[in-house]
Amino acid sequence: MLSSLSRKMLMCLTGLFLSFFLMIHFLGNLQLFLPKERAHLQFNAYSHFLSGNIIIEIVSYVLSASIILHAVDGLIITLKNKKSGANYQTDRRGRASKWYSRNMGLLGTFILIFLVIHFQNFWYVYKFGTIPLDENGNKDLYILVVTVFKEWWYVVIYVISMFALCYHLIHGIYSATRTLGLYHPKFIKWFKITGIAYSVIISAGFAMMPVYVFFTYR
Repeated sequence: MLSSLSRKMLMCLTGLFLSFFLMIHFLGNLQLFLPKERAHLQFNAYSHFLSGNIIIEIVSYVLSASIILHAVDGLIITLKNKKSGANYQTDRRGRASKWYSRNMGLLGTFILIFLVIHFQNFWYVYKFGTIPLDENGNKDLYILVVTVFKEWWYVVIYVISMFALCYHLIHGIYSATRTLGLYHPKFIKWFKITGIAYSVIISAGFAMMPVYVFFTYR
């Protein structure tokens, strides 16, 4: 069995990999903000390139493994923390830590549920569903994205999930710096600022995508 430190290191490394993937995914999806005609063909060409690239295929397996390991490890750590902190008084804990740091398990669970919905709506349909082709012969993922983002309930779930992701990232990146031994008074302020900036930009950027598509295609 893994020690407590090993579990924290596993959580740290998988979390950092997922954060890096989020940035790449975010940059690719920025194409949704292009003018409609250009976004349509360019987004589909980008998706086709990713689906036919062997390196990306390998990364997708690493991504899936990282999500599962991160979720399972997070669940174990959360359960152990609750068990060890059972006698802590709520007000004392409240003064010692932020609410999101005390509820990382809840935030992570919400994000995991969102990921299941997200993968089902996009990845699963793209891989195994019947999708029409665009004028260049690529699977028309853009139309699928627009169709899903035109549903107001999905947009609401997406935006709320990005709020959860933002707080999850803020605490996760801060914890990772400590796990990796980077917690130094001289640098911790800048690590914290960088982590918060990254978390807000990524989460707000993702949240704006369905909102933009929803109002653009009304």
